[in-house]
Amino acid sequence: MSDNEHEANMAHPRMAAGALFFDDADRVLLVEPTYKNYLDIPGGYVERGESPLQACVREVREELGITPPISRLLVVDWAPNPGEGDKVLFLFNGGTLSAGDRERIQLQAEELRGFGFHQAEALPELTIPRLARRITAGINARAKSHVAYLEHGSTPGQ
Repeated sequence: MSDNEHEANMAHPRMAAGALFFDDADRVLLVEPTYKNYLDIPGGYVERGESPLQACVREVREELGITPPISRLLVVDWAPNPGEGDKVLFLFNGGTLSAGDRERIQLQAEELRGFGFHQAEALPELTIPRLARRITAGINARAKSHVAYLEHGSTPGQ
């Protein structure tokens, strides 16, 4: 196989990064995008030359208008999509937002129409199944201080 043929067979996934934020009652922050019919987490696509963590910080700043510390990686999820191609999704720990950060949230109006904090048990009713699984895995990884590897929102082999 030539180098060109080998490269043509290589995956070229899109990457996206988001953060899990919590309030003092350990409820998770979800945003309401103007362009989706389900709730999501703050985050977005990684741009050329940007690390997933840098993308996460930038997207949170753009979408929520705040720059809280974002720490360790919680989840890596390989998410194939027939219409959009393969994706690799990174989920970071944004921790518990202070009262000041919660008060300073200013939504990016063209992308988000609302936000709220929700109990983990409510996720299946609030968002799509693969995202609910990814967020739940992130909550568990945060609690157990580990990183979860997922494929399409699920642990391989389970």
